[in-house]
Amino acid sequence: MQVQTITNADGWDRVRTKLRAELGDDAFQNWFGGVNLEDQDGRTIRLSVPTRFLKNWIQSHYEKRLLGLWRTECEDVNGVELVVRGALRPKPQMNEIAGHGKHLDRMGSSPRLAVVRADYQQTSLPDALRYPQVPIALGDADDATILEFLKGAPLTRRFTFDTFVSGESNGFAVEAARSIADGSAEHVNLLCLHSAVGHGKTHLLQAVAALARSRGLNVSYLTAEYFMYRLVPALKSRSCHAVKKMLASLDLLLIDDMQFLHGKQVKAEFCETLQLLIEPVKQVIIAADRPPQDIDTLDPGLRQRFTNGLVVKLHAQDFSLRRGILTARLKAAQAKLPGFEVPSEVLDYVASHITASGRDLEGAMNRLFAHHQLTSQAITPYLADKILNDLVRTGEKRQIKIEDIQQAVCKHYNVSKADLLSSCRARNLVRPRQIAMYLSKTMTPRSLPEIGKRFGGRDHTTVLHAVRKIEEQVKSDQSLAQELTLLRRMSYS
Repeated sequence: MQVQTITNADGWDRVRTKLRAELGDDAFQNWFGGVNLEDQDGRTIRLSVPTRFLKNWIQSHYEKRLLGLWRTECEDVNGVELVVRGALRPKPQMNEIAGHGKHLDRMGSSPRLAVVRADYQQTSLPDALRYPQVPIALGDADDATILEFLKGAPLTRRFTFDTFVSGESNGFAVEAARSIADGSAEHVNLLCLHSAVGHGKTHLLQAVAALARSRGLNVSYLTAEYFMYRLVPALKSRSCHAVKKMLASLDLLLIDDMQFLHGKQVKAEFCETLQLLIEPVKQVIIAADRPPQDIDTLDPGLRQRFTNGLVVKLHAQDFSLRRGILTARLKAAQAKLPGFEVPSEVLDYVASHITASGRDLEGAMNRLFAHHQLTSQAITPYLADKILNDLVRTGEKRQIKIEDIQQAVCKHYNVSKADLLSSCRARNLVRPRQIAMYLSKTMTPRSLPEIGKRFGGRDHTTVLHAVRKIEEQVKSDQSLAQELTLLRRMSYS
């Protein structure tokens, strides 16, 4: 079978257009504004991104959708590979080097470095994606400039409490966050919000920041990217004393997507910096995709400190909440285009079948809006089903990650994730570990070596042994079969 090849950028342009329609301009520019098409290697599309953080984010949140869109352009595509541009080592062209000749002489830098830096400068990227290239020079800055720097990442204007749709599944989290923002919960020093992707953590944190700042409070909103590429370098530079002095002026610290801060070096820097931040700050809110006891980045002391705070989960959105989100997004769309209408039966249908996250619901509404805006066709149930056919899949379950399985097994057997991944061979750990490996093999597309790597760097033969052992035991052990069924349900919840 001959592989269809992308010979120009037309296919990527169409994919980008569809993504922009689904996500909206702000989200698209934040996450895909710096993504470039590199080449097609057989059946795999290779895209490049400017930072490792952005690569991890897109893989976690949009990889499946990207593959689906590419398949509509080229049915033979079976994979999308994301690479960090710095790892591509592009060959510099002589005219590019000549254009920077004087700069190279002055900087004493290599031609390749100059080309890579020029690429970042010419790319239309939001500030959030250029953090690694922003110099930190606050040593001579006044207090107002440093305080402005400590405000952190920019906020999305529409992420406020007025636009956040609350319901039974997230009501307590909303009230806890609002009470800190409006000053009615001064006794709450630490609030930890956790949930699966797309349940509103970022919206809620930014709503807190907006409301608190409207009261005149000094608020720092830090994404994982801003924390590592702006704040940590500033605290290691000659401006560190000036920055540390101004930390005492902060009233509220917000840290979003903490789970993206990982690795030994990052962990050491993160914990050291976090200690500097939380000591002088009056209140702290963190958000992650897991509770604090499962965040590997935290050292034992910080983990215990956050666990002792107020820990609140944003649960999966029920039908009424999903319907409310769609209604709110419809009203926002009608403010832009008054003639845009979506029948109630379509809203009910979408709310019943798109259940994974609020982000998917927003993407569905953006698609309907874009189609009506471009074609002027009225949205009918038939047309909506055609437009959303790849999003609306009756009974389709979300893709499970190994981390979901590990979390379910730890909760069921009352063991910590650190123990599950450790080298300890205590009987109360070996069986849960083998079950988790078995479920990882049967519920995810990951290979044996990949699974072994996620379980403390174990060899693939260890994983194979665990899988075969559980397969053999489940044939005659009815209670084990029931446990596995329960754990599968827990992994999806």
